[in-house]
Amino acid sequence: MKRSGCSLGGRYVLDSFALLAFLQGEIGAPLVRDVLEYGQTDKGLLFLSVINLSECLYIVERNRGREAARKVMEAIQECPIRIEPATERHALVAARIKASHRLSLADAYAVALTLEKTATVVTGDPEFKALEGIIPVLWLPKEDT
Repeated sequence: MKRSGCSLGGRYVLDSFALLAFLQGEIGAPLVRDVLEYGQTDKGLLFLSVINLSECLYIVERNRGREAARKVMEAIQECPIRIEPATERHALVAARIKASHRLSLADAYAVALTLEKTATVVTGDPEFKALEGIIPVLWLPKEDT
């Protein structure tokens, strides 16, 4: 599948940044939509750490209320995304990543899941710049300034 100026293939991990960009109709939403559509094919597998799900939901609830967070959860459940539990192995890998890189703990869990699934993380979060040599990154476009 090729749209949004990139060719999609393989496995993807969405981080909170990507999911929120899609749900809030931000500039990266079309690329995330392409990834979600790719996940509906037999070729694509999409993953989301339960930690990133939690981060996404608390941000929505804090900014727009509990009902909005409930609707976001329903929307996520309709997407072709496998929500992965936070395992002990994820915790150990996330701790190692967090200890050596400046990124949030939720982002460290996304990295751990990306490594485990041999996937590409989908994000626009600049914290992932330092990890480009460790994991593949599908970058969401930035707003023109």
